[in-house]
Amino acid sequence: MTEEIKDTAETEAVATRSGFVALIGATNAGKSTLVNRLVGAKVSIVSHKVQTTRAIVRGIAIHNNAQIVFMDTPGIFKPRRRLDRAMVTTAWGGAKDADVIMLLIDSERGLKGDAETILEGLKEVPQRKILVLNKIDQVSREDLLKLAAAVNEFVNFDRTFMISALNGSGCEDVMDYLATELPEGPWYYPEDQISDLPMRQLAAEITREKLFLRLHQELPYSSHVETEKWEERKDGSVRIEQVIYVERDSQKKIALGRNGEAIKAISMASRKELSEILEQPVHLFLFVKVRENWGDDPERFREMGLEFPRG
Repeated sequence: MTEEIKDTAETEAVATRSGFVALIGATNAGKSTLVNRLVGAKVSIVSHKVQTTRAIVRGIAIHNNAQIVFMDTPGIFKPRRRLDRAMVTTAWGGAKDADVIMLLIDSERGLKGDAETILEGLKEVPQRKILVLNKIDQVSREDLLKLAAAVNEFVNFDRTFMISALNGSGCEDVMDYLATELPEGPWYYPEDQISDLPMRQLAAEITREKLFLRLHQELPYSSHVETEKWEERKDGSVRIEQVIYVERDSQKKIALGRNGEAIKAISMASRKELSEILEQPVHLFLFVKVRENWGDDPERFREMGLEFPRG
């Protein structure tokens, strides 16, 4: 048998693996940044604002012979409003649907905030679990080891990884581990697909990210973006119309900005990124509308991919 034939036979004998990995953690632990890093492309929006991710975003990565479907879940925190409750319920639902659960903890914050509540909840979840300590470049190794030991006292994790989602340190080790631990089976998605998010929804998410990046200190996170029109034009460009919904007139003024400066900057930043993603010219038109109490509207929850909590 020649070397070439032997190599082909060995390649064909390698079984493919596939599975779902749910990233859970407190708000702003770095889940969306990590998903984008592991997938190698922008599939989840990132901002300074807490609770930016609202519904489950699936990012799809191929590593060796495995297709790893990462589920970026909303941050888990103590819910105060109906939207909060829907997001937390969605996060735990994503964890229960996964093959492996990856708990991401901000090493700087450690067990402060909602981390202990999450760990208590994990005790009731039967799936295999791995611990990932993020932002390790901000903490001493001694403190990292103490944190890892303290977290593992709450829940017995199969493995503990120390990474930086921002610069990629340690991420390859996570991918190597998952590629060997997921169940054998065919891939769920085509090889070139990186997300299951419809393009219209991804476009709305991109604009929402730019909105938060521009106005995260002034505008409540309850603002919402919907893509209302998507027209492919004969010249190869695309015309997109989106509406930014806010709850009060005072918020509309903030979103527009003085002489329309804020909305122009948001539109420009979103259009630039969308053009890069779509690889075609984009004509983006943004409108701001007031929809009072949209956080109590079941239709808006369905639009975001959330289940509307009753009561």
